[in-house]
Amino acid sequence: MRRVALLAAFALAACGTAAEEPEPGAKASAQPASACRSVTFEDARFTHCVADPKQHAITMALGGSRGQAYRGFVDYALDRPSDSAPVAFAMNAGMFDNAGKPIGYYVEGGKRLQELNRAKGLGNFHLLPNGVFYGTDGKWEIRTAEDFYESVKDRPAFGTQSGPMLVIGGELHPKIDEDGPSRFVRNGVGVDGEGRAHFVISEQPVSFGKLARLFRDDLATPNALYLDGSVSALWDPARERMDTGALLGPLVVVEKRQTPRKDTP
Repeated sequence: MRRVALLAAFALAACGTAAEEPEPGAKASAQPASACRSVTFEDARFTHCVADPKQHAITMALGGSRGQAYRGFVDYALDRPSDSAPVAFAMNAGMFDNAGKPIGYYVEGGKRLQELNRAKGLGNFHLLPNGVFYGTDGKWEIRTAEDFYESVKDRPAFGTQSGPMLVIGGELHPKIDEDGPSRFVRNGVGVDGEGRAHFVISEQPVSFGKLARLFRDDLATPNALYLDGSVSALWDPARERMDTGALLGPLVVVEKRQTPRKDTP
C-alpha cells in the first residue's frame, strides 16, 4: 500500500518533466523551496540542482536490507527510515551492469563495494579519462580515475565512478565532439570553486558537447563528470517530481542538513 500511495503522490511528475515555474505575482505556496531550477543553455532545456556543503549532505544508495539494487527512486524512498534527514533531491549516478550493480568504483557509507575500474574497453564509461565523484565531511571533489588512483589515499565517505569526464581542469574532454550526432537525455555533476556540487539533467536529448559546455561555460566547474544517458532520472520532492520508468543503478542522494555547517568555505 505504501508503494501505491507513493506512486500516486508523484503521478503528475512520473512523466519526467519538471514542474512549471509559478506565474509572476502568484501567491507563494507552502511547499519547501527546491534546490533545483529550470535553465536554458544553447536553446536546450535543463534542470540544474545545487548541493551546498553548508546546507546539504551527500550519500550514495544502491540497495536495501534484502541485498538487491533499488533500481529506482520508489523502492529507495520506501526503504528510507522514517527519521532520515529530508531529501533535497536525488539522481542516478554511475554506470552499472544488468543487475544494477556499479561497474566502477563505488563507496557507500564509508564501505567500498566496488574497486576502481582502470580497464580499457568500449562505451561511454571507457571513453578515457573517466572519473570519480567523491567526498567526506562536506568536501566534494571530482578527479579523473588515474588522478584519483594516484592522489587519494584515504577512503571517502561516498564515491562513484562514471565516464567520461566532461570537463578536466577547465578544458573539455579532448575526445568529445563540439556537437556530435548522439542525442540522449543526459545527466552529470560538477564541483565549482566554492565546493558546491552542481547536478544537471537535460529535459530533452542533447549532445555530450552541449552538456560539457554547460558545466564549463555557465556553471564554471573546473571538473565535471558524466553520470549517464537515456536512463537519466531526477527526484525533486519539493517540486513533486519523481522520474520513473528506466531501471537505475547507483543513486546519489542529497539530504538537507538539520543544522547548517559553519566550518565550510
